[in-house]
Amino acid sequence: MDGAVEERQDHVDRLRAQWARELPDLDTSPMAVIGRARRITLRLRPGIEAVFARHGLDAGEFDVISTLLRSGEPWQLTPTALYQTLMISSGGLTARLNRLEAAGLIRRREAQEDRRSLLVELTETGRAKAEAAFREDMALERRLLSGLDAAEQAELARLLTRLALSLES
Repeated sequence: MDGAVEERQDHVDRLRAQWARELPDLDTSPMAVIGRARRITLRLRPGIEAVFARHGLDAGEFDVISTLLRSGEPWQLTPTALYQTLMISSGGLTARLNRLEAAGLIRRREAQEDRRSLLVELTETGRAKAEAAFREDMALERRLLSGLDAAEQAELARLLTRLALSLES
């Protein structure tokens, strides 16, 4: 990586320097990772949410229809499978499903094998919208990562995976 870039200080470096001055005995190295991850997330969120908004969706609605799309044909799941995958409450999911159904992006129907159970299914319009929004999101994310070369992106992804797995266990 370019030496000039590495010598520059970011916001987290400045915060750590202030903490080192005020509490010199405290190790602030976790901020180098966690603080940056938080700041990166906060900076990226508006652009990503703007992509979804251009498709008439909020992030939660996109989560639902993209989950259905990536589940594969016939692009349907039970509400229980959806809220477990999305890690939200059943009440939160119901509100999202109501909005998506009103917009014609999903439909709820009885499961063939168990008439007491419901399935949530993407409509053709929902599939097209989910795919278009996801394609635009991936193009944006590719541009956002352009400051790192392919090897750096792969190494960062590997390290983040390790961190994520350690936090999940």
